[in-house]
Amino acid sequence: MSERLVEPPAVWADLRTRTGPALLVSRVGTFCLVELQKLRHDRSELVTRAVQPILWLVIFGTTFSHIRAIPTGGIPYLDFLAPGVIAQSALFIAIFYGIQIIWERDAGVLTKLLVTPTPRAALVAGKAFAAGVRSVAQAVIVVVVAALMGVAMTWNPLRLLGVVLVVMLGAAFFSCLSLSIAGLALKRDRLMGIGQAITMPLFFASNALYPVEMMPGWLQVVSHVNPLTYEVSALRGLLLGTPTSYWVDFGVLVGSAVAGIVCAAALIGRLAR
Repeated sequence: MSERLVEPPAVWADLRTRTGPALLVSRVGTFCLVELQKLRHDRSELVTRAVQPILWLVIFGTTFSHIRAIPTGGIPYLDFLAPGVIAQSALFIAIFYGIQIIWERDAGVLTKLLVTPTPRAALVAGKAFAAGVRSVAQAVIVVVVAALMGVAMTWNPLRLLGVVLVVMLGAAFFSCLSLSIAGLALKRDRLMGIGQAITMPLFFASNALYPVEMMPGWLQVVSHVNPLTYEVSALRGLLLGTPTSYWVDFGVLVGSAVAGIVCAAALIGRLAR
């Protein structure tokens, strides 16, 4: 990343005139824009990252729809699966977000950012928000493909806005989890190994592919402490109208995102030592 992208003089001059909450919000927005500039320079990333979730819908979804081996409460399995694939695509984007910050550490960019008056929470929140925007962009692709395959989803604007919020909160938590792991692992190879080790367990220990009631007892316990479960439940409720407790779903997602930002902000300084 060029230094010009990280420290735009006009932006930093404007930020120095602000204090308190305005300063924090401005810097979160600045870091988010810096992150999204990377996506503008490599737009093919959205297409390549969308291949895997589309394959889940096209191959896994259609196959298990014909088998009818998973009880979904009267909902076609492809409809049941689509919200889980949306959550999965956001997870797969966010869980390796820590690799970027290790690269920034190696390039000397992170050290420059940490010596500015910027709160570390603003840096983390900006990256988490950017991960959410990337996840929403990919979720749009998955929703379009699911609609073309005949998935009966709502097109109510308020519910779709809720879907955007749910995807962003889920991506924020998992990106902060990745940043926290980066602060502990310190090396890209270690982070890749840990990320690969936890991604599929998080996915399979959720209700993305099958109802929680089908799981063995011990896995149900794991599922109930897995934020991905609440993300999928909220997405199913918003898109398909299945019963869920939105207060619980959003409460867990908001609490997880806030806790993730706090934890990542506390650990990110280890990368600059």
